[in-house]
Amino acid sequence: MGLFDKLFGGGKKKKGSKETTETRGAHMPDLVIPVDEKFTIHFKKNGGKFLYCDSFSEISRALKNIINENDWHEHPFFALNDNLKEKFSKEKIKFTNKSKESDVFFTTCEHLIAQNGSILVCSNQLMDNKLHELPYNVIVFATTSQLVESIGEGLKTIKKKYGHSIPANITTLKHFQSNKENSDDFLTYGSSSKNLYLLLLEDL
Repeated sequence: MGLFDKLFGGGKKKKGSKETTETRGAHMPDLVIPVDEKFTIHFKKNGGKFLYCDSFSEISRALKNIINENDWHEHPFFALNDNLKEKFSKEKIKFTNKSKESDVFFTTCEHLIAQNGSILVCSNQLMDNKLHELPYNVIVFATTSQLVESIGEGLKTIKKKYGHSIPANITTLKHFQSNKENSDDFLTYGSSSKNLYLLLLEDL
């Protein structure tokens, strides 16, 4: 049973070792845990905000809560994916194709990487934009079927999906708003840190 089941579906708690990915030393071998649980642990450690939803109506409510929380009612969202715009066309969101006109980047992704809690994106989401050129605030819409174990697995899936038309500008979003768990991580220094919300829809 994955973390999503524990948090949102219940079930009997298993007795056993209290050792987790979070309590093990940095150089210890990874515990064999479900992909969804591993992603959630690392994603939250990176400083991301995680919203799991089992229906699109819940996604809609979560998005409205994000907008209300940040007072983004009058802020246009920078979005490059026409399918995403159409999918959320009933949410009364203003969209713009110019990043300088927005404080929020609204996007999809290729994969969610459990190994390090990062989000794999490419030119399908970014076009020619570099991460540092994007707005500081990012909202990612993804589905549970996009979860993979590693970056290597994600790249293999991209290659299989697109064949000889492999997209360019492949990169990962990893460093989000700093928190007490990652504020001392030297790997975040000089990186393009983002305030990131993940809207994750159950589709399996």
